[in-house]
Amino acid sequence: MSSSSGARIRRTLAGSALLIPLAFVPHSYGASASADARSDGPGARALTYRNPVSSGFADTFADPAVVRGKDGYWYAFGTTDPLRSGEGEPHSLPIARSADLVDWSYVGDALDEDNAPDWADEKNDAAYWAPDISYHDGRYWLYYVVTQTDATGEKDDSAIGVATASHPAGPWKSHDEPVVEPRRGSGDEDDFLWTFDPAHVVDTDGRRYLYYGSYYGGIEVTELSADGRRTVGKPTKVATDNRFEGGYVVRRGGYWYLFASSGDCCAGPTTGYSVFVGRSKSVRGPFKDREGVALTASRTGGSIALTPNGNRWVGTGHNAVVKDLAGQDWMLYHAIDRSDPFLDEPYGINRRPMLIDRLDWVDGWPVVRGGKGASEGRQLAPVTGPPGHAPDARPGAEQHAPGTPGRLDASRSDEFDGEQPRPGWQWVRDPAGRVEKGQYVWPTQDADLHKDDNTASVMLRKAPEGDFTVETKLGIDLGEEKERNFQQGGLIAYVDDDRYLRLSHAAIWNTRQTEYGKEQPYEGDISYGSTSVGPPAATTWLRLRHTRDHRSGERRVQAFTSRDGRTWIAGGTWTLPGDSELRTGLVSMGGEGATAEFDYFRVYRH
Repeated sequence: MSSSSGARIRRTLAGSALLIPLAFVPHSYGASASADARSDGPGARALTYRNPVSSGFADTFADPAVVRGKDGYWYAFGTTDPLRSGEGEPHSLPIARSADLVDWSYVGDALDEDNAPDWADEKNDAAYWAPDISYHDGRYWLYYVVTQTDATGEKDDSAIGVATASHPAGPWKSHDEPVVEPRRGSGDEDDFLWTFDPAHVVDTDGRRYLYYGSYYGGIEVTELSADGRRTVGKPTKVATDNRFEGGYVVRRGGYWYLFASSGDCCAGPTTGYSVFVGRSKSVRGPFKDREGVALTASRTGGSIALTPNGNRWVGTGHNAVVKDLAGQDWMLYHAIDRSDPFLDEPYGINRRPMLIDRLDWVDGWPVVRGGKGASEGRQLAPVTGPPGHAPDARPGAEQHAPGTPGRLDASRSDEFDGEQPRPGWQWVRDPAGRVEKGQYVWPTQDADLHKDDNTASVMLRKAPEGDFTVETKLGIDLGEEKERNFQQGGLIAYVDDDRYLRLSHAAIWNTRQTEYGKEQPYEGDISYGSTSVGPPAATTWLRLRHTRDHRSGERRVQAFTSRDGRTWIAGGTWTLPGDSELRTGLVSMGGEGATAEFDYFRVYRH
């Protein structure tokens, strides 16, 4: 969520799909062309594949949930959307089937007019989002979001429903009551929490639990009745509101791992959606990241499992996890091709096809491809049956940055140890702030750089040629828990007011996050999106590492954060045009009421 779009998060359903009329329209969809070998039965398999794996039957297949059926096939369920550009009408929880996890074909919709829940208000554009599929007690269980239950169509009163079947392809029978009823917020009678994104697990003692929730309300877990159709007792919050959604939970090595997505889900070419994770010995939490920070903390925790890496894929999130027949874990998720971000151009439903990549475990923590993130080149496929060899499951490099960013370029740096900033700084709009006791002290401005609100002053230096890293040590007191929007301070890589990257410690409602945002022109408008990096602290170290893509010439800029100046967390990568004139520097903005204190601005040459 951005420093401006976050204010709208409680007033719009920006989760998983557009609210559009439902109808089932039969289509014939071919098998995927992404695999090297056709999969004609459960024993067949492709040796390699290329993302997206849903391209053979769908242009978009968001929020994927996957189960291996008792017939040996894998079945994937997606959120309600049209499958193809120009199709118009959506599919109600579409189902796809695969023998090898990479070669998929469409087999039907889980819900239609004959088996949709009668408590869903389809007359007022109710949709079905974010399915979760599991096998338990001899049946398949499909939990899903119903976006609208109120017959007046005036309330966004989402709820969780469930359908069961003896086979993953159906037919499915919906239960006649919600599993999780609409939950009221703290506002007026039309204020409802976002009851989205169910995830079902069975604990080691056999008791069943359901995770659900989104930005407005956070993620909760509640015990289910033995029949899985109603909640039991009080829920427990496991991930803070205004930060996480799309929960998915697996058990490994005595821990429960909660995967949760964060950032803009649907900002087209600047979508920063990413997957974070925390772990706990208990199914009810508390879930903490590898730094020991809880996902419920105001200075919010969460270790990065998947984030945009600078290739074609942005918005990498809302995941499921499956294990192939060799025991290797794989993450299935959706993403957005930044060069083709919408289903119907220039704007429309965000085009979010399904991807799959190897999920490695590094020192007890899950990271996609050892920290490399989404793949766009050809990859070794999962092991799903003979013949073939196991994929290379060795983890790659850890996610943490190397200990040194390069050689200090003192001529381009500023320790703020004089009476004024060193020569070489340039200002966009009026100068602000002051040097005081070895710091640049800058009260947050009642101004911003978000889309049309280009009022904030920006302090800049010309970027060096070649590869470099800029770093600052930032102290900013944003408090904790209290709702504040959107005071922030941090680094910026700036081309102009409508094309920049910004890494800041920001207040977003009751959370404090390290927000890494991108703004760029797109199709006559301005697009903004963001992701997060590591948890901030009262003092947070920030880095932006600039490199060139030798094939495209693009500038790639990766974000890093640290809570102690020694252990660095590697975050997402945004891109800028290769021919852009780049300046880097500092910002302090988003509203009055806080003060950013920068100990230094350092430039390192690679």
